[in-house]
Amino acid sequence: QVQLVESGGGLVQPGGSLRLSCAASGSIFRIFGMVWYRQAPGKQRELVASITPGGSTNYVDSVKGRFTIARDDAKNTMYLQMNSLKPEDTAVYYCNAAIRAWGTNTVQNYWGQGTQVTVSS
Repeated sequence: QVQLVESGGGLVQPGGSLRLSCAASGSIFRIFGMVWYRQAPGKQRELVASITPGGSTNYVDSVKGRFTIARDDAKNTMYLQMNSLKPEDTAVYYCNAAIRAWGTNTVQNYWGQGTQVTVSS
């Protein structure tokens, strides 16, 4: 059984910072691409940032220069450093990862439960 657990969300003032973490646990053979998504009330879920096993990154235009995605494969953990936060960054943030579990020959997508980020004064 593989699980993803996000942490680090909370309430922050505009201009502030937060660091989200996504820890993968269980019978993990290998983690491939990892992605942060977010979903604001009344809006569709959108891809925020992604990172490949080799460390290549991609960001949605609205967060470029403010957010940084990283991964620590030794800890099976992905991070999202969010700086200069704006009210429009308010959303539930979800992590997603493509993982091959031990004893399988397939790669499956796993989701975390989400963590709330609220940017408000």
